[in-house]
Amino acid sequence: MKRLIVILVLLGTAMTLTSCNMISGAGKDVGAVGDAVRNVTN
Repeated sequence: MKRLIVILVLLGTAMTLTSCNMISGAGKDVGAVGDAVRNVTN
C-alpha cells in the first residue's frame, strides 16, 4: 500500500511540473505573438 501511495505522489508531482512548463511555454508564445503584432504595426 505504501508503494502505491509513493507512486501516485510521484506521478502527481511529475504531472504538476509538466503542466507548469506547458503554461510557461504558452505564455512565451502569446508574448511572441504580441511582439510580432507590435513590429508589424510600427
